[in-house]
Amino acid sequence: MRPDDQVAPDSANVLVDNKTLDQSGKLAQSFRLHDLIPLSVSSVGPMFSVAATGGVMAAIAGWWTLPAIAILAVPFIVSSFVFRLLNRHFPNSGASYHWSARVLGKSISRYQAWILILAYFISIPPIAIPAGTYTLAIVAPHYHPTQIIELLVTIFWIVFAAIPLLLGAKPTARITQIFFAVEMIALVSFAIVGLAKLPTIAVPIHFGPPPIGGILIVAVIAATILDGWEIDSYAAEESIKPREHPGLGGIIGALGALMFYAILYPLMLAETPLHSLANAQDPLAIWSQRLVPGEPWLILIPILLSTAGGLWLTTFILTRALFAMGRENLIPPRFATLNRNAVPFFAIIVSLGLALVIVTLQLFVGSLSSFFTLVLSSAGFFLLAEFFFDSLTALVFLTIGHKRLPDVQIQPHSHRALAVASALSTLLMGILLVAFFVYGPRAIGNGIDETIGALLGLGFAFAWFTRGRTTKAYVFHGDNLT
Repeated sequence: MRPDDQVAPDSANVLVDNKTLDQSGKLAQSFRLHDLIPLSVSSVGPMFSVAATGGVMAAIAGWWTLPAIAILAVPFIVSSFVFRLLNRHFPNSGASYHWSARVLGKSISRYQAWILILAYFISIPPIAIPAGTYTLAIVAPHYHPTQIIELLVTIFWIVFAAIPLLLGAKPTARITQIFFAVEMIALVSFAIVGLAKLPTIAVPIHFGPPPIGGILIVAVIAATILDGWEIDSYAAEESIKPREHPGLGGIIGALGALMFYAILYPLMLAETPLHSLANAQDPLAIWSQRLVPGEPWLILIPILLSTAGGLWLTTFILTRALFAMGRENLIPPRFATLNRNAVPFFAIIVSLGLALVIVTLQLFVGSLSSFFTLVLSSAGFFLLAEFFFDSLTALVFLTIGHKRLPDVQIQPHSHRALAVASALSTLLMGILLVAFFVYGPRAIGNGIDETIGALLGLGFAFAWFTRGRTTKAYVFHGDNLT
């Protein structure tokens, strides 16, 4: 074993640099299970996810969108149980990054850190811009905003997202719960109205020949609508019962989100002509117009709240991961500093600040717009890659990895079914990642393969140049407060 692959025992918290992070520099344990569940479901953002990707999916795969989502749902549901297992043994704000360090070694963990940063950071601008768009559509539906107005409204939501994050874990949970309640009421209401009107506004169902490439691409895109529930893993150090609740909230969030998609997508496709949905910027608004004509605000308000919640919760995941990386000196230790509310304020400000820079360049620099569009279109690929590493980590841990950790006691035979499921999940995700390179240019545009290839290559450079920076893994005690 290489020196940089060594990890610390569970018996004590190992601090990276006592001058940078002392015992007081800990995240506050304040989340209960009833906090984690709304965080997990809201972070998925069911209404925003359908609004943001439904049009693209309909254009690429039509009715075959449904089996495409089902294909990816299987490994993602498996992943939720994988996260539950890993949280019980290794609760840590770095979650995926920390688990791979403990099981696969620090070398692989450094590369996964790069994938994790990309996966969540490039997910932020595609959420921030629509937040501004939906706001303008509600307050001034017939107004054609200038780029400056679009930017100002987007800045408002980025600043708004920073407020609960900087105020602390509890305010973040409380504001999320309010937005979550409105979104759930809207989801249930539209599902009921959709079911009631199905006999009168149904359109013909036509699958046609299966577009294999389209199904595979939509399955990768579905990573952006099936992720987010894992937020409770990144909130492990802020949970009152860190070895019991993180992971459990994620399972509930993943199953809940899948249930909503299983109702909303079939209804939307069954009640709206496919040509109207294909490449629509807001397919939910088109569907709602058929359900409740002349009242677009009924759907736009919950979509906006879903979008806003997704904005700060995606940032939450990223900043907790950056906090863990800064704590271990993989990135500048400044990212591990906490404000008086016990949140990593520097990581929050930098993440949202850089996202604002990208949004500004997208809106005002035409020559860079196409480049950023390609980069941001790869979010689904890197999210899927992140879950691929997690499934691989679980597979190794449940077969041979636990033997490297004498302080971790497990009975492999009791987890045999999860080990098999992890192997199948890893295989399926790997196939989808490879398929993306084959069919991606046709579905998304030329240059997507080169863009992803370059970003993956930069990950090797990141892992190489940071090989001397990291120290022993910070091991969280995982003590229950109650």
